[in-house]
Amino acid sequence: MDKEDFTEHRSGTDRRESVVDRRLGLDRRRGPGKRRSDERKAAEEGRMSDEQFEFLMAVDEYKRKNARPFPTWTEVLELITALGYRKVAQPKPLERYKRSPKRSKMRPTIPKKQKQAQAVK
Repeated sequence: MDKEDFTEHRSGTDRRESVVDRRLGLDRRRGPGKRRSDERKAAEEGRMSDEQFEFLMAVDEYKRKNARPFPTWTEVLELITALGYRKVAQPKPLERYKRSPKRSKMRPTIPKKQKQAQAVK
């Protein structure tokens, strides 16, 4: 089919979004520029406390400003201090994060010296 044989059947203006508008990926139901980040969405849905969200945003800002994908533990401690956290109470064990020791299916090995001592007896 040649271009010369082609007849335009559409009338009116082109209502499609421009390429730039489609690339923005904004959610139309929330309005332009109102798309929530995954972090904000998690916080609003109750999966993250305000303190967790504030800490997450501080770490994210630090990483962007310093072009670092992963801050060191020293830098994380500096961030926590910058957010206003201070040590005011005695440390407590982290019961919530304690893991139960996993039992190994392998038999324990006895060191050579111990085997030799058992053989002598």
